[in-house]
Amino acid sequence: MPSFDVVSEFEIFEVRNAVDQANREVETRFDFKGSDAKFVFEDDVIQMTTKSDFQLNQMLDVLRQKMAKRGIDVGCMDPQSVEKSLHEARQKIVMKKGIDTLLAKRLVKTIKASKLKVQTAIQGDKLRITGKKRDDLQAVISLLKDTDTEIPLQYENFRD
Repeated sequence: MPSFDVVSEFEIFEVRNAVDQANREVETRFDFKGSDAKFVFEDDVIQMTTKSDFQLNQMLDVLRQKMAKRGIDVGCMDPQSVEKSLHEARQKIVMKKGIDTLLAKRLVKTIKASKLKVQTAIQGDKLRITGKKRDDLQAVISLLKDTDTEIPLQYENFRD
């Protein structure tokens, strides 16, 4: 029976490379001289540190550009609130991975409302969609692409 999986993932080594490139750009830019601006990536969280919150916004733009060049959807990024202290400003960016239960239920409801003859199953942080016809599965993919979700979705393991 034909099936495929709906997931939300990113390549961790591409994120690491994008963070390294952003660090190199921040080190060489004139407007960041003497600010000790840096990015640190560990455990799916990017920590940005600099002297002012204005520079944090500039650093976030640089990071988004580097992520987009590396093929990572910037919808995976979840910027947290800015933490200010006397001499520095910090911001964490959580990299979202996986489909949470609430979103999975909403996607299942959308698929069922379309009246396509497919079965959906929530399996941890992904959705498995099976159907008798390959055309129905392709219709589900186009339906999900048109659906507005807060995270980017990928479609993998398409099997006949």
